[in-house]
Amino acid sequence: MSYFINATAPVSGPEQLYSSIDFSKLSWAEQQWANWYLWIGNPILATGLMSFLVHEIVYFGRCVPWVIIDAIPYFRQWKLQPNKIPTPQEQWECTKLVLFSHFTIEAPLIWLFHPIAEALGMSTWQVPLPSWRLMLPQIAAFFVFEDMFHYFSHQMLHQGVFYKHIHKIHHKYSAPFGLAAEYAHPAEVLILGTGTIAGPLLYSYFMRDLHISTVYIWITLRLFQAIDAHSGYDFPWSLQHIVPFWSGAEHHDFHHMAFVNNFSTSFRWCDWLGGTDTKYRAYRQRIDAAKRQAKAKGMTVEEWRAYENKINAEEEAEGIKAEAAVEAKAGGKKID
Repeated sequence: MSYFINATAPVSGPEQLYSSIDFSKLSWAEQQWANWYLWIGNPILATGLMSFLVHEIVYFGRCVPWVIIDAIPYFRQWKLQPNKIPTPQEQWECTKLVLFSHFTIEAPLIWLFHPIAEALGMSTWQVPLPSWRLMLPQIAAFFVFEDMFHYFSHQMLHQGVFYKHIHKIHHKYSAPFGLAAEYAHPAEVLILGTGTIAGPLLYSYFMRDLHISTVYIWITLRLFQAIDAHSGYDFPWSLQHIVPFWSGAEHHDFHHMAFVNNFSTSFRWCDWLGGTDTKYRAYRQRIDAAKRQAKAKGMTVEEWRAYENKINAEEEAEGIKAEAAVEAKAGGKKID
């Protein structure tokens, strides 16, 4: 059974899009979806504009709470690197580059998405919208595909010239914050962004039952994951404490601090299978042992924080050496 109108059916005008649809049988959300396309009058323009607005509203809407949290000292008790709080100037500099990438790199690609998506069999303006029973396994598949794609691409970006000329920008902040999730070289935006959108496009080509509304939900969840992973906070209620294989900020923060290990995005299993989490796990064991020792000695919170900062500084120093070695190799230099 097909859930959508034929994407290749000829359309002569906006009033023809839903000429065979009984609006009284549509849900409120489906009626609003159709009204958006009727109001804009051009499916390509309507999809492009909606796609861009979804991305911007979700991205900055999710970043704002982290900006507020960074400004409130109470939350420092859950900050992974509590001695490194982003300044307003750092956040503004980060925002400017992110906006530049959004408007010069992502916006043109978003506007091209409608014709490419429909050519590959994806539905856009069509109603009714898909059921959750159809959407959930699709979104799960996109998460797995993106995580694997990102794992291998991210490792590539840590090699030689790829790091020195592209990925180094993203590693400007050894203690990341929410806005820095998409703080990256335009080439990196294209490379890693491919993993986010290639999954839906490939799925649509082979299965022919994907609606762009499902892609919007996927993009929203992916942006939440990326921003939260860069937040720099590990709360007791963070998802990684509920879903053991979820990566989260605690997992990705180590990557920024120590430069090595933890190349995946949403899940931990690629790093575990690839052996690219050994230093991270050794670090966690060291921190856990230090906590037990601190508790036994009756350390104050301030004393423990100072000791934790010392451990983190040692890991970061090793990371700086590893980063220097990669850059030296890119330049043909030897490191003693």
